[in-house]
Amino acid sequence: MGLISFLKDKFSKKEKNEKYVAGLDKSRKNFSSKLHLLTKRYSKVNEEYFEELEEILIEADVGVNLALDIVEVTRNETDQKKITDPKLINEILVDKMFVSYAQQGDSITNEIEFRENEPTVLLVVGVNGVGKTTTIAKLANRYKNQGKKVLLVAGDTFRAGATEQLSIWASRLGVDIVVGKENQDPSSVCFDGMRKAKEGKYDLVICDTAGRLQNKLNLMQELSKMKRVISKEIESAPHEVFLIIDATTGQNGVVQAKAFKECTSLTGVVITKMDGTSKGGIILAIRDELGVPVRFIGLGEKMDDLEEFDLDQYLYGLCLSQEEDE
Repeated sequence: MGLISFLKDKFSKKEKNEKYVAGLDKSRKNFSSKLHLLTKRYSKVNEEYFEELEEILIEADVGVNLALDIVEVTRNETDQKKITDPKLINEILVDKMFVSYAQQGDSITNEIEFRENEPTVLLVVGVNGVGKTTTIAKLANRYKNQGKKVLLVAGDTFRAGATEQLSIWASRLGVDIVVGKENQDPSSVCFDGMRKAKEGKYDLVICDTAGRLQNKLNLMQELSKMKRVISKEIESAPHEVFLIIDATTGQNGVVQAKAFKECTSLTGVVITKMDGTSKGGIILAIRDELGVPVRFIGLGEKMDDLEEFDLDQYLYGLCLSQEEDE
């Protein structure tokens, strides 16, 4: 059984995640519909078919290198098995998309694993405008609803309004927050946050950081200093470093991701605004370029629209739902 058949069987109408289906609607119309039309135009595959297949993947922001790799292994398998039916080749294509994600880089984990006798510290990085503050609020809401005692640390002291925005979210969610003064050294705010976290026996500390990327050296030095200060107070911290990426930025988001990975070790990526892009292949591109798993995916604006990333649900929402709707 191929992956398409497997996912159709797995995600019955009752089991599929409707948020993935709705949130990937724009991407599905850009990707799945093009595959569908391509299949209709070719009764048998040829060189032009595979060239158009590459273009579809590239236009979906899968990335040029990964698109070429996926099409090459798809072509090799179809040649070996002497398959010429485009529908069967699309089945193989989705299999290869799954494998390219699953086998690349670190093992796939989503939820934060909490420490037993000390606060778990999450450092959140990303450029300004990607939805970092809102994502921090969504993560805080998620874990508060799981019964965790959450503390926010407003470490972005340079962007006007950043501390105020995070403070507003903390008030709305009913979680505590540590703030500093405008232009205060972010590391000193983190120091105060770690002290409060230990004294208050918090389960989760989420630290915001500045989103400046104009000078990677300064960013590297700033993040390194914050991590040193945090680890002095809580020896093994930070335990997680999440990079926030706006899906609508496309390949520019991949460039941002590479820059941040050069500056700090990342344990996961959170993709925001997935419902606002028609190029959902960025998830495969990020995994391929960074080797870091996507941990959560934003599929809407509501507080509960931050979902654990599920590769099966993602591929189902990206590739298959149109067939279900027809």
